[in-house]
Amino acid sequence: MPSPIPRPDDPSTVSPHSQASAPTVLKIVIAGGFGAGKTTAVGAVSEITPLSTEEYLTEASADVDSLAGLASKRTTTVAFDFGRLSLPAAPVPLELFLFGTPGQDRFVDLWYDLSRGAVGAVVLVDTRRLESSFTPVSFFEDIGLPFVVAVNQFDGAHRYHPEQVRAALELPAAVPVVTCDARDTNHVAGVLLALVDHAVNCATTNRAGHTPSTTLQDA
Repeated sequence: MPSPIPRPDDPSTVSPHSQASAPTVLKIVIAGGFGAGKTTAVGAVSEITPLSTEEYLTEASADVDSLAGLASKRTTTVAFDFGRLSLPAAPVPLELFLFGTPGQDRFVDLWYDLSRGAVGAVVLVDTRRLESSFTPVSFFEDIGLPFVVAVNQFDGAHRYHPEQVRAALELPAAVPVVTCDARDTNHVAGVLLALVDHAVNCATTNRAGHTPSTTLQDA
């Protein structure tokens, strides 16, 4: 996990006391399969108008972007979503920069760029289309970036216990699995805090004497 990046301030206009309480800025990736709710999650929690790169789905993508179970979906992210969330009341004041990835496997090369410098990732899971979650899970395992799995509880979808999802995705016990509604601000904020806590624990474990593998954010 890279060292937190202090938020830049103008030393001439900021007192030493306010500099000491400046929030820690962390980059977080919001990933998941096509239609898992990434854009919705970023929009639900962002305190600014999110930057979105959504485009309308067309017939040209029909053979590669299956809409099974997503009959109402009309757009898809083609680059990334960006949002920001400030948590001044956290034990350590935080400012989170959120980057939502495009969900399709053909955008994996872009996931590398979006993950550079991140402290961790959230993998949103749609249990109606669980197979779409294997690629993002494997991706973050391969690059060594801490991540949590958040089961997005869509209306009408069967409710599985988190441990059932863990078994289905073959996740190690150390990876947190939580449930959420990606439309709910408090739910999404809770998932982000769970990720920060997990990333801190991973960094602490590494400093305690375990040799971490080389990760993308260290490159």
